[in-house]
Amino acid sequence: MTDLRRVELDRREGGVAVVTMRDAEGRNAMSERFIADLLAALRDAEAWSALKVVVLAGLPDVFSSGASLDMLVRLARGEIAPTDILLAKVLLDMPVPVVAAMEGHAIGGGLALGLAADVVMIARESRYGASFMNMGFTPGMGITKLLEHVVAPAVAREMLFTGEPKKGSFFEGKSGFNAILPKAEVMPRAMAMASRIADKPRISLEILKRSLTMDRRRAFETTHTVESLMHRVSLAQPEIAARIEEHMAVEGHNAE
Repeated sequence: MTDLRRVELDRREGGVAVVTMRDAEGRNAMSERFIADLLAALRDAEAWSALKVVVLAGLPDVFSSGASLDMLVRLARGEIAPTDILLAKVLLDMPVPVVAAMEGHAIGGGLALGLAADVVMIARESRYGASFMNMGFTPGMGITKLLEHVVAPAVAREMLFTGEPKKGSFFEGKSGFNAILPKAEVMPRAMAMASRIADKPRISLEILKRSLTMDRRRAFETTHTVESLMHRVSLAQPEIAARIEEHMAVEGHNAE
C-alpha cells in the first residue's frame, strides 16, 4: 500500500488498484498538493506490472469538491493556466479500465474527474454538479464534452448553464451512468465489477480500452483547447476572483 496522506493507493489481489482520495479536512478539493498526490498515485498504479483495472474512490460523503479556493483564485488572477489541471486526461490515457466509485458529492472539477473514467457509478443521495458558472467563469477540465458521455446534451447544457447540482436519483432512467445506487452499495458494486474486469487478459484490456476511448480522447483534446480559450476571456473579468471567494463562502465549499 502506498500512502500519500491525501491519496492512498492499495494494490489488491488480481491486479486491482484502488486509488482513494481521502482528504477529509479539505473535502478532496483539488489544491496544487492534492493534485500532485493524486497524479503520483495514478502513475504508481500505472507502473504496477500486475495492473488490470483501477478503482477511483473518494470519501463516503464527498468524492471531490472540485478545485480549491486557492487554486480558483490563482486561475482567476492568471497565476496558473487551466492547462495545468489535466487529471481527466490521465484517466482517459490510463492503459487499463478505470471504475469511478462516486458515492459522495462530486462538484465542478470533481465531477469532471469521475466522468473521465470508463465506468461511472454514483449514489442516489449524493449531489453531482458543474458549478463553474456559479462563480462566473466557463466550465473546464473537459466537462463540456465529458458530461455528454453520461447525460443527454440537453441535460448537460442545463447543468452547465445553471450550475445547479442534481441528486443522483435525478438521473435514474435518463442517463448513461453505469449504476445509481444507495450510497452504501456503490463501493461494493464497483469492487465487484473491478474483479470481473481483472479476470481478463491484460493485453486484451489494453487493446479494448484504447479502442473504446479513441473518440473520447480526441474529443477531449479539442474540448480542452476550446475551454482554455473560454477561460482566458471569462477569468479575465475583474470581478471574478471576488465572486469565487463569495461563492465558496456561501456554499461552504460546494457540497456541505
